[in-house]
Amino acid sequence: MCAAFDLATLRRQAPEVEWLDDEAQRKRASRDFSWFSPVLKRALDCARAEAVARPADQSQALAVIAACARQGVPLTLRGAGTGNYGQCVPLHGGVVMDMSRLDRILGIADGVVRVEAGARLADIDTAVREHGWELRLMPSTYRMATAGGFYAGGFGGIGSIRYGSLEEPGNVLAAKVAPMTARPEPIEVRGMAVRDLYHAYGTNGVLLELEYALAPCLPWVERLYTFAAFMDAARFGHALAHAAVDLRLLTVLDAPIPPLIGLEGKVPDGQCAVLMVVSRTGVEVADALAAQGGGHLAFEQDHAAAFGTARSLIEYTWNHTTLRALRRDQAITYLQSDFPPGQALELVEAMRSRYGAEVLMHLEFLRRGNVPSCAGLQLVRYRSEARLREIIAEHRAAGVYIADPHTWLLDEGGRSNPGQMALKRRFDPHGLLNPGKLTTDGYEGLKP
Repeated sequence: MCAAFDLATLRRQAPEVEWLDDEAQRKRASRDFSWFSPVLKRALDCARAEAVARPADQSQALAVIAACARQGVPLTLRGAGTGNYGQCVPLHGGVVMDMSRLDRILGIADGVVRVEAGARLADIDTAVREHGWELRLMPSTYRMATAGGFYAGGFGGIGSIRYGSLEEPGNVLAAKVAPMTARPEPIEVRGMAVRDLYHAYGTNGVLLELEYALAPCLPWVERLYTFAAFMDAARFGHALAHAAVDLRLLTVLDAPIPPLIGLEGKVPDGQCAVLMVVSRTGVEVADALAAQGGGHLAFEQDHAAAFGTARSLIEYTWNHTTLRALRRDQAITYLQSDFPPGQALELVEAMRSRYGAEVLMHLEFLRRGNVPSCAGLQLVRYRSEARLREIIAEHRAAGVYIADPHTWLLDEGGRSNPGQMALKRRFDPHGLLNPGKLTTDGYEGLKP
């Protein structure tokens, strides 16, 4: 917890802001989806903000920043709270600032949308579709997630098969960011420099606005293929990812997963599944490649008609796979892995063989540096933290990159970089933004 502060003074210095200090409200605003990890759930469960601020516009947000900076009060930012690593959990109390009311769509032109940080991705996508565009990238939580939360705490998801992660140059073009000072003057960050704000958990600046690059809206179709053998399904995914076909999503699930996540009505028992969002022009290629591996089309629907509803196949992919599995079996947790191009299928097969039913294979195809690649969001049957750490270490020793989803520390999760730290020193000179998420963040004397 932070040192005691005077909430009445904060209210006086930001009188137009809605302040909440009820226990239930503070608890709700201090939570995210970090309960996906039994390690994080145990460690973060008691973290609690002393107050919640809900600014209605940017001037009110700046007033909260200034008031907290004057008193030395930690400030943690919150979008929709859909992050998985405790991104918006206030480890040292203080104030949580809920950014969801800063939700204006400021402009759409020439394949670019400018939005406030609290705008929901689903609302943004609906708005840009009226102009013939769509968001390049969205998490599986797009119906809830905000533009600022996605950039500060997300990665990619739907669309990553075409555009990689948010970090790829050209996906996010600019950000308006406020420093954590007593007189915060917003600064426009553009071009490559904006990447230093990416996935920083709001530790190095308060995002107020973002500019996202868009993609032309295509006629997409959602398809589900079934395969008797997992490696046939994985090879099909690999081949399709490398084909000259427009894709928005490409997911491979091992046979035990479909009944765990509610797909038993579409996938026969014992069968593996490949879920995709593919352009209508790519359907014939997908059918031909599937047939080569013994795959069969089991389900198809128009993407536009299903998008934004629980019927969409998107709801069974990326981290929604883990969410749905956890609803049925709370002994499950997950990994986040990256299989290097050139060795991906070989390593996938080796890891699947090594762990069997203990680690269930869930693959997501994406691009890294414009090269098709394969990531894993494997489901793990949790036995102990020691065993989980052993599995992570074994993957790394075999050449599989693991972005550890069982730590709240950016440094330990492999998600920090020198540019982020440089902005931290510039925009948060007293270490008040989301303290405790970096091993060295300038917030003296506090340990998570």
